[in-house]
Formats: sequence, structure tokens, C-alpha cells
Amino acid sequence: MARIIAITNQKGGVGKTTTAINLCAALACAGRRALLADMDPQGNATVGSGVAMREMPRSIYEVLLGEAQPGDAIVTTDGGYDLLVSHPNLAGAQVEMAGLNRRDYRFADVAADLAERYDLIVIDCPPALNVLTVNALAAAGEVLIPVQCEYYALEGLTSLMQTIALVRRGLNPALRVLGLVRTMFDARNSLSSEVAGQLQAHFPRELFRTVIPRNVRLAEAPSYGKPVLQYDRHCAGAQAYLALAGEVLRRRADFTERVADAAAGA
Repeated sequence: MARIIAITNQKGGVGKTTTAINLCAALACAGRRALLADMDPQGNATVGSGVAMREMPRSIYEVLLGEAQPGDAIVTTDGGYDLLVSHPNLAGAQVEMAGLNRRDYRFADVAADLAERYDLIVIDCPPALNVLTVNALAAAGEVLIPVQCEYYALEGLTSLMQTIALVRRGLNPALRVLGLVRTMFDARNSLSSEVAGQLQAHFPRELFRTVIPRNVRLAEAPSYGKPVLQYDRHCAGAQAYLALAGEVLRRRADFTERVADAAAGA
């Protein structure tokens, strides 16, 4: 039975899609059967995996609406993981899904059909709280939160933790926080070090030891439609995501109310 991990942060530009792509590639490198579900209408995870989403006959959009089977929208990438592709039409799903049966559980039903085929299903969520994000959180057992080491990082976590708490109460009591990962860390920047220290103080148990650095090769890889492990396996970014995958495989989610309390008091 697959572990289902939603990668989310309502704040954009924190390395969410980069983490989704490269974590899946690293998991595949570790011999795990991984599926990346691109729930973002922008389709960055799809394009960054080397797939031309507009050329795909079916996507997660049709799957969520019940117009296609999951297998019709899944491709195997050169990165070694499978991809449930996105499409710009997904932007209209919030309206189109409004009257559907089990609106908030559409992806949970899809994931249930796929759970025996994969060891891990990783969901790249849109940077907003909408029906797509709710679907991802309703399906997931665990939440991985990328946090950019910059000003307002802790403030953004407050609303996210509140969202997770609401989903737990109303839709998915099994949802847990797997952990927070520091992204785009620049050791030369004093603000990065300060924010990293604040995260360590507020979330000592939830923070992954692995820190994702600012890395030129990591930033370049999406423009070539490749995970960084394919683009430059030996760069610092690739090694960081291999380390993160190892932590994910060893760690199990452990949600505590202290997590939400710490975010609220930040």
C-alpha cells in the first residue's frame, strides 16, 4: 500500500515543485516505485519532468472529473518515476467539481485505485487553498512542507498549519505532518541562517536534517525537462535530494498539536 505524501505550502516560490520532482527521482534511484501527481494547473512538475502536457490526450483533469482512467494520464519519465500529468484545464476544476459526488475525495478515490502499484505517491499541490489542494490533503497520509529560508517564512506556516488542522477535523483525521524541509538555503546569507535557526527552535522534531541549498545546477535542470539527478548527479542539489529521500523513507509522520501551536506563536 502506497504512502501518499502531499507537498504543499500556500506561499509560492518556496521550491515546492522542485522538491516534488527531485524527491520522486531520488526515490526511484533508491529502488522505490514512485508516482508524481501534478495537481497544479500550471503544470510545472509535468514540464519539469520532460513531458509536453498539451500533447497528452488525457490528464489529471479528466481523471478527476471521471472522464478518464488514471492509467490514461500516467507516463513513465526518464527520471525513473511515473507522472500523472497536469493540464491548464485543471484551473477550471474548482467550478466543474462543485456539483460532483465526493467532490473533496475525487483524488482520494484515484489514489486508492493506484495504491497497490506504487510504494509512494507524491502530490505536487498548487500554491493556494482551493478544491485541488483540499483533494490532495484529503487523500494524503502525510504532508511535506518546503520552507524557503527568508523573511515571513514562519508567518506563512501559521495559515498552513491551520489548514491542515481543519482538514484533519473535517475530512481526513489520518493526515499527519511528515516534516519541514529548508529550501534555497544560502550559507553566505545571514538571513537564511537566522530563519533556519528559528525553524529549528520552533520545529525541532519536525525539521528534516537535510537542507536544500541554492544551487545553479538545481535551478537549471527544469529548463531541460530533467530532475537534477539526471542533469548533474554530483552537484550539491542532487546530493541534497538523495539525502532527503533517505530521510523520508526512514521517517514516519508524527503530527502533534505542538506543531500548530508553534506556528501560531511564531
